Amino acid sequence: RLMKATSKAAHESRKPGDDATLAPEDAARFLSCYCSGHCPEDHENNTCKTNGQCFAIIEEDENGEAILTSGCMKYEGSRFQCKDSPRAQPRRTIECCQTDFCNQDLQPTLPPPIDPGSYFDSAHWLAFLISMTVCCCTLICITVVCYYRYKWQTERQRYHRDLEQDEAFIPVGESLKDLINQSQSSGSGSGLPLLVQRTIAKQIQMVRQIGKGRYGEVWLGRWRGEKVAVKVFFTREEASWFRETEIYQTVLMRHENILGFIAADIKGTGAFTQLFLITDYHENGSLYDYLKFTTLDTQGLLRLAYSAACGLCHLHTEIYGTQGKPAIAHRDLKSKNILMKKNGTCCIADLGLAVKFNSDTNEVDVPISTRVGTRRYMAPEVLDESLNKNHFQAYIMADIYSYGLVIWEMARRCVTGGIVEDYQLPYYEMVPSDPSFEDMLEAVCVKGLRPTVSNRWNSDECLRAMLKLMSECWAHNPASRLTILRVKKTLAKMVESQDIKI
Repeated sequence: RLMKATSKAAHESRKPGDDATLAPEDAARFLSCYCSGHCPEDHENNTCKTNGQCFAIIEEDENGEAILTSGCMKYEGSRFQCKDSPRAQPRRTIECCQTDFCNQDLQPTLPPPIDPGSYFDSAHWLAFLISMTVCCCTLICITVVCYYRYKWQTERQRYHRDLEQDEAFIPVGESLKDLINQSQSSGSGSGLPLLVQRTIAKQIQMVRQIGKGRYGEVWLGRWRGEKVAVKVFFTREEASWFRETEIYQTVLMRHENILGFIAADIKGTGAFTQLFLITDYHENGSLYDYLKFTTLDTQGLLRLAYSAACGLCHLHTEIYGTQGKPAIAHRDLKSKNILMKKNGTCCIADLGLAVKFNSDTNEVDVPISTRVGTRRYMAPEVLDESLNKNHFQAYIMADIYSYGLVIWEMARRCVTGGIVEDYQLPYYEMVPSDPSFEDMLEAVCVKGLRPTVSNRWNSDECLRAMLKLMSECWAHNPASRLTILRVKKTLAKMVESQDIKI
């Protein structure tokens, strides 16, 4: 009786219109309902029984007429709900009740017709808004892409059109040597006119890659059949390209022992930008490459050492006058940055880190670059950071230290008495193959080490003199090192005594 009373209270507590969901314990009680239009197969005299609720439903037919029907709604599995959305289509309203034959008196009414203007106040408005947002964003993206593509194509066409308009006329038969000689005789002293440089750069045919470094790549190229070297800088190395181009185009810079500059140019725009530096081509490669596979005699050693000293001396020397030349320090002198010429002499290359000295203002023009010199060739004052960056002579003396190491590399490959050492880099037995800054600091500054020499050097007059020379170049104290002019004069006497023609 207690359970029955509880069930009855629960039924009476429900209101018409609640969800057609009853607690399981209420499922045992069956209601008698009036039915019309929705009568089950087991109905009798338009009545039916259900463990759920009685309902009445009014809905709009195809002709827009309202039809009222009723029936029994089961506890579960019904295709109706007692709460309908007022926006259901077609329009309909369901009302439910929970006492016997209660639906006979139910008179649900149809909801009012939907106002078209209220459509945008519904959930459909959110979907519409999202769709419009996506469409607008897509349209904007397409417009931006098309705009920048058009702009890029326009700039590229204008760039090539400007190149064609700015192209200088170079007569057929004119060689690079003729053009350079004409430029020097004109008194400019700083290389070919920029218009001629751009024309040459445009007409270069790239043949094959012959080298690669941290700055970029080196290619063998051809201009009207003449071989040239094309140094292509990475975009991130624009500062090095700019500095090297600037140094090469310095007044009175041209010298037989400095790599011959031909032209510099920027090709392309945007992501396709290439920084070109075009120079003389030397098929024997760098001094580093040459020494690895070639031995020297005494004359060959002196020829190389003297020509390298001449090139460095021209860099270091300031030439006064209206058409003067500033003093320049290399800052990355090493065997890989010295190129071998066919006549057995060499020339200095890679001026991307060079420093200029303005004697009028007494200022040191240091390039804006993230690059530093090669650690293996760094002078002690560079390694221990005691170098005075505002004093130009400090950079000059650091070059002399590096030059002393290069002479050591050359001397090892000089044959005396049928004996010669294998080619090695300086400090090869003291530091790792790719030494860190700390490795070099420990060896050069803390331990005071210098490259070792063979006993045979002391038994040969030339090698003995070269040993004395290099030792005075790589002295720990910069003030104790020889100047490059003194080195050049010393080597000149040795060359003269050997009757060597350079």
